[in-house]
Amino acid sequence: MRSTFAYSAVDSHTEGMPTRVITGGVGVLPGATMNERRTRFLAERDGLRKLLMREPRGHSAMSGAILQPPTRPDADYGVLFIEVSGCLPMCGHGTIGVATVLVETGMVEVTEPETIVRLDTPAGLIETRVLVENGEAKAVTIRNVASFAVELDAEVTVPGFGVVRYDMAYGGNFYAMVDLESLDIAFARSNAPAMIEAGLRIMEAINDQRPVRHPTRPDINACHHVHLTAPGSNAHHSRHAMAIHPGWIDRSPCGTGTSARMAALHARGQLGLHQEFVNESLIGSRFTGRLIEARGVNGINMVTPQVTGRAWITGTATYLLDPSDPFPEGFDLSGD
Repeated sequence: MRSTFAYSAVDSHTEGMPTRVITGGVGVLPGATMNERRTRFLAERDGLRKLLMREPRGHSAMSGAILQPPTRPDADYGVLFIEVSGCLPMCGHGTIGVATVLVETGMVEVTEPETIVRLDTPAGLIETRVLVENGEAKAVTIRNVASFAVELDAEVTVPGFGVVRYDMAYGGNFYAMVDLESLDIAFARSNAPAMIEAGLRIMEAINDQRPVRHPTRPDINACHHVHLTAPGSNAHHSRHAMAIHPGWIDRSPCGTGTSARMAALHARGQLGLHQEFVNESLIGSRFTGRLIEARGVNGINMVTPQVTGRAWITGTATYLLDPSDPFPEGFDLSGD
């Protein structure tokens, strides 16, 4: 058996969505902050992301996280989130998966009934509280980054759909929230391809006609997620399909998307602080969220979201690359 490297991993899924947690073999990435590491990783080592996320080792909806030493003293681990489309500043389901792996493998000191794990991410410090019973992570609650509504009832012209109305909000990534009924698409798993196509068209229209930019993070400047809200959803229980660039549906309810959805509902006056909000994915899995704080920052009304979900470890592996492998960066049937 020949290989040019060996990357150790613990695979998991969070409410149906995979997180491949890379625990060894990468080395320490350069950069004074996790965001600097993210930027340099994309510029200098993006082939590693492609190898681990794309076929034949991954698939079109693969997601993962690379563990790193933290760049700040108040964190236990640094985390770089990777997926088929790139490196996200923040990933809610990935955070839940990482915290579960760290606890159940003993990579952090475990206390019962609760273990606190602080993660240094490109979006900022994320505190996770893990409910532990007999060494098992029964639930993970994440305190997410400050979230906010950008605009409500915005409109863009989308080929094939005409004028589409949406809310734009930030929850660690930017999310456009669109009522699925307005697109004349039924909320059903069999309609996933139609929902992906609609989501991609809406993303492209927003990025062309009404581009977004984080007020303090100019590197966060695109909408790659569309929250397609199912009929009957409200501020207590919402169902949705999350279409994600370059063309897949989130299997989990999406932690950062849940945060953005709560921020938009709060901006509409429909969701108050400390009120429970259940967000359900296309496959029926659920996250429970609540807003625990609201404050004004530089004229922007920001909220602090909490999101609770669960992850399960599905396997361990060592990923290799034979020197003669014709696909050293994997491959993607939808692109290059």
